[in-house]
Amino acid sequence: MVDGFTRRAFLAGLASTGLVCGQRTRKPREIPRVGEFVRYVDPVTENALVRLTALSSANRLPAPQNAFVSARSRFLVFSSDRTGVPAPHLVDLRSGAIRQLAESAALNSQSLSLDRAERSLFFLDGDKLQQVQIVNGRATTLAEGVSAFAGRSEAEMLVVRGGRLQRAADGQTLASDLASGPCLVSPDGALCLFNKTSGAESELWCLPLRTPGNARRLAAGPIRFPYWSPDSQSVLFLRDVAGSGVTLSEIHRVSKEGTAEERVTGTSQFAAFAPNSDASVFVGASRSKAQPTVDLLLGASKRELTLCEHHATNADTVTPVFAPDSRRVYFQSDREGKPALYSINVELLVEPTLS
Repeated sequence: MVDGFTRRAFLAGLASTGLVCGQRTRKPREIPRVGEFVRYVDPVTENALVRLTALSSANRLPAPQNAFVSARSRFLVFSSDRTGVPAPHLVDLRSGAIRQLAESAALNSQSLSLDRAERSLFFLDGDKLQQVQIVNGRATTLAEGVSAFAGRSEAEMLVVRGGRLQRAADGQTLASDLASGPCLVSPDGALCLFNKTSGAESELWCLPLRTPGNARRLAAGPIRFPYWSPDSQSVLFLRDVAGSGVTLSEIHRVSKEGTAEERVTGTSQFAAFAPNSDASVFVGASRSKAQPTVDLLLGASKRELTLCEHHATNADTVTPVFAPDSRRVYFQSDREGKPALYSINVELLVEPTLS
């Protein structure tokens, strides 16, 4: 096994693209409709994918850096306007059952994020940071005047208010002059990643949380979709690089000290991407008009495998992500008119990871 891939899984991946002995994969057997689930066969790869939500409402995934797919139970949280206005919902990935978790007046659909125990959900309703219990729907307002937040428990919660990064518990200001964009606490809880703006340039900064220290600038320029590495030692992101007449999209890595930014790999024009839980594989959404696809990028070989077409109006919004165990990929697309959620099984292509 090399970097999480067995020979069997790799050959299965080749087979899915029709590159082993000229074979094409068989069409998957039909399965009964479950809840709103509808199964499709992708016309390009003949891979099976499932639409998880009906087209009678607009359904959207949270920001891909957020925790919204359960690692312990098979459920996913998302926003839907099926009740008239966008509100947090949960879909049981076994039964297909969908239920509303809370009322909201001005939901920030990108903000939905599970707590570490997966017993409650944090989200922004206008400028109010809300916490709702998954089981009973009991909602609590944790803070007001909030434009962004980070943290997976009430005790460790950080908020952005008036361009300042603060601890929600006591209002202590940790950094100022923040811009819009992600605010991400590292997996070990020791660091926080946030955006600043210097002129027209976006800057990515890192702040120590456990010991006094100054924030450090990690990277600047046309960078998107930052993620902490699993060991909290570096940050992965997409960087747009000028090519000959086109803008190229590359995955880069920078250390938490802000030194030695390096190119990890090029991509087939990824507009959005996400690593799996051990960062051995990436999934991306191509912005190519000719090939609007969702692709796997194998970390060891730098090879891409096409999973399916997405045909989204805006490839940036497809935001594909792995399940915590790396067995499935979830993404969204308005390919059929309204934004809907989709799922595709990748367990024959990617070695499962421990949640």
